[in-house]
Amino acid sequence: MLSLALKRLFDIAASCIGLLLLAPVLLGIAVWIKRDSPGPVFFRQQRIGRHGEPFRIYKFRSMRQDNAGLQITVGADDRITRSGHFIRAYKLDELPQLINVLLGDMSIVGPRPEVPRYVALYPADVRAEVLSVRPGITDLASVQYRSESTLLAQSSNPEQTYVDTILPAKLALCRQYVRERSFWLDLRIIGMTLGILLKP
Repeated sequence: MLSLALKRLFDIAASCIGLLLLAPVLLGIAVWIKRDSPGPVFFRQQRIGRHGEPFRIYKFRSMRQDNAGLQITVGADDRITRSGHFIRAYKLDELPQLINVLLGDMSIVGPRPEVPRYVALYPADVRAEVLSVRPGITDLASVQYRSESTLLAQSSNPEQTYVDTILPAKLALCRQYVRERSFWLDLRIIGMTLGILLKP
């Protein structure tokens, strides 16, 4: 079992180093977003964290400010901006979550935090288990469902497909992580995530 103290220490060190080393990249992305479309640089949204506590997640804004509709992204979503297409492809929109990690809302590795609407659909036992740990920037489900929006684009009812098929599969992987979590598993997931992102 992964020591909570060791995991938190790793999270603090990794988020501090990441924010420091990536500062020029973060600044460059922020300027690009600001010039590309009207609206704020950051997208903030309520997610559900450890023990069911809500928090505000930080992401680089990749959609138009006036976007509305589904809380999932489907294929070549026309709400996505020009800069948004690039930063989403390489998961650069997730980098500001290092701030959430530093604040203690999230961990580097852990079940991806969902919006309240979908957490309300979790069976009680699944909810208790998945929300027993801090949510993360990446996890087993993030690796396996990297092309989630493409899969949803093939459905005639993306919302229903997400709720009936993808969400239960992701939750099964989240439960697997909670039960098997260790420092070495975290490093393995980080490695798999980087491997996917660095593929040409």
